[in-house]
Amino acid sequence: MTSKPITGRCFCGAAQFEVSSAPILKRACWCRDCQYLSCGNASINVVFASGDIVIKGELAEYASVADSGQIIRRRFCPTCGTQMFSEAMSQPGYIVVRVGTLDQPNIAEPTSVIWTASAPDWAWINPHVPRFEKHVEAVQE
Repeated sequence: MTSKPITGRCFCGAAQFEVSSAPILKRACWCRDCQYLSCGNASINVVFASGDIVIKGELAEYASVADSGQIIRRRFCPTCGTQMFSEAMSQPGYIVVRVGTLDQPNIAEPTSVIWTASAPDWAWINPHVPRFEKHVEAVQE
């Protein structure tokens, strides 16, 4: 349990969340799906235990098969479109939270980068953190 809950919301505030635990991992992802969802950049994500998050408000969802072969359920605010969460159906104990939704984004500096093989030539990838050309399961990092 963290000393103070980690909170966040979508752009319009219709969807909000509170997490009662510290992040399990923090990473940047350069897969093509994340580039589409992040306007051409990497997505910056924090992974939490899914049982430690309380979500308030309505969310829409979209499920797709990622390059890793996993089915990913992505959830977003149906009002403002803010991408908020994703979950790999093969790892039901974890939820990925988009760092842009955090009220405390400074807790989320990436400690690894995945899917670097998909990054464009101009991408800046922190040379001081581990990098992986493809997908790495949350529990393996």
